[in-house]
Amino acid sequence: MATVELTFSALPAHVRTARLVATAIARRTGVAESLLDEVRLAVGEACSRAVEAHRVHCPGEPIRIELCDEAGRFEVTVTDAAPSDDLEEAYKDEDGPPTPVNGTALASLLPADTLMSGFGIAVIAALADDVEVYPSGKGLRIKMSWPAATTGLATA
Repeated sequence: MATVELTFSALPAHVRTARLVATAIARRTGVAESLLDEVRLAVGEACSRAVEAHRVHCPGEPIRIELCDEAGRFEVTVTDAAPSDDLEEAYKDEDGPPTPVNGTALASLLPADTLMSGFGIAVIAALADDVEVYPSGKGLRIKMSWPAATTGLATA
C-alpha cells in the first residue's frame, strides 16, 4: 500500500491542482479510464466543499487529501478543519460519537440550512463507488473509493 498526501490552502484555484493529482494517481493505480472523470469530479466536489467551509470558518487552516491504493481499491480522503456540528448532529449515534455514514443517505437527513453541504456530498456519492462521511466538531472527512488494479502505486 502506497500513500500520497497533499495539503493546500483554502483557495479555489487549488481545487484544480487536487483534481489533476488525484486523476494522475488514479490512472497509475489502475483505475479504469472510464472512471477517471468520476474520480476528477468527485475529488473536485469534495475539495470545493472543503474550501468553502474553510473560507467561512478557518481560512488559515490547510485542507488535507490522502490518496492510496489498498486491496484493489483507489481511496481518496479529503479532510477539512471546519466545524461540521450540523452534520455531526444529523448522524450522532444515541450512545456515542458519530459513526461513518454512507454518503448516499446524507441529503435526506440534513436540516434545510445545511442542504448545500448535503447536496455536494450526494453528488460525490453518485460519482464514487463507495463513500463514507465522518463528521465532527473538528472537521469533516470524506472517504471515497473506486476499483483499481492490484498492482497499484507500489510498483509505479
